[in-house]
Amino acid sequence: MKTLTNILIKGGRVMDPASGFDEIVDLALANGTVLAIKNIASDFQPGQTVDATGCIVMPGLVDLAVRLREPGHEHEGMLESEMAAAMAGGVTSLVCLPDTDPVLDEPGLVEMLRFRAEKLNQARVYPLGALTRNLAGESLSEMQELTEAGCVAFSQGEVPLPNTQVMQRAFLYASTFGYCVWLRPQDLFLGQGVAASGPLATRLGLSGVPVAAETIALHTIFELMRATGARVHLCRLSSAAGVALVRQAKLDGLAVSCDISINSLHLTDADIGYFDSRARLNPPLRQQRDRDALSAGLLDGTIDALVSDHTPVDANAKALPFAESEPGATGVELLLSLALKWSQDSGVSLARALAVVTDGPAAVLGASLGKRQASTGRLLAGGAADLCVFDPAAGWTVQADTLRSQGKHTPFSGYELPGKVRCTIMAGRIAFGK
Repeated sequence: MKTLTNILIKGGRVMDPASGFDEIVDLALANGTVLAIKNIASDFQPGQTVDATGCIVMPGLVDLAVRLREPGHEHEGMLESEMAAAMAGGVTSLVCLPDTDPVLDEPGLVEMLRFRAEKLNQARVYPLGALTRNLAGESLSEMQELTEAGCVAFSQGEVPLPNTQVMQRAFLYASTFGYCVWLRPQDLFLGQGVAASGPLATRLGLSGVPVAAETIALHTIFELMRATGARVHLCRLSSAAGVALVRQAKLDGLAVSCDISINSLHLTDADIGYFDSRARLNPPLRQQRDRDALSAGLLDGTIDALVSDHTPVDANAKALPFAESEPGATGVELLLSLALKWSQDSGVSLARALAVVTDGPAAVLGASLGKRQASTGRLLAGGAADLCVFDPAAGWTVQADTLRSQGKHTPFSGYELPGKVRCTIMAGRIAFGK
């Protein structure tokens, strides 16, 4: 482990969306923490200086949906490559899903993953434990033991939970012990298609997933939340109707939060083109009206966070015909730039665009942990020095061979995106850039 050195970040525009702080000032980092913002002691001696002139200095990004592909899928992604990709994207805290092989339903597996991640000394990793054993939807996992091993919440990953009695028991148990349940709302039987139902899927001859697959699942989740008092985070919402239901649930006082992926925010089913397997995603890309509703929901706070839904996929699995190809796309390196693109395209303030990848997801994570970690997603004097420095004026083109992730497939390949990460500082160390 490298010895910590004092770091001075000079001349950057420091933005903290949580507090509204926005000034061109210097920052001093020492012993892995933010020593001072603006008023830096004259006797501070930096071992390294980062010239942030023309750049924005912000809290490190918090990504609520990252598949690290270990254990079991190392041919699609190694912990080293995916953590390096996170650093390149300015992501300093990430939540990993339980649908590994074997599934994260045993404390020993969770402890091994956390140990491996901590040894790399890069992003902070927050594992989700399996809600049911082997994600089979039949019996509950040992949530207490998994929590003690380091799990922050419990999820089925991409596997629907069709048995409402099991879901009710899970909600009751989680509510009793203060755990949070993370679910992607999708009906098992209606959700077996490969593209969103609509004219394009019909024309291409692809099996469809109707909006009802999402809304039926949402109605079930909300009714069980009312009955049990459970706290639920909804993962990767995809439809206008879904956004409307979540908005009403929040007005009704349910303890619910939700996120959407960069894919659903920027793309539609038209981006499938001529069976482009890079656009084979879960949830499937929907129509323009859905994309517009997701953007509006993200702006008004109905949707709490924007996530990468980072899913590295092996080249052979993407080379198959569209309907047979493996769903998923690389995204953690694109999260910041696609948040900035949303700001540019929709006229959303820069502060709001940065909030949905810092303060918003940090609040969701904090609710799952029962207490928000003071400096996660925030820039505070005395807080952990997890920072991202990026140049808002520098653009870049998404090219597979330049991505650090082992997965090279993304529907944004060839896109010119705004914002280039110049430096990622993790716990007071420069983990990417210089």
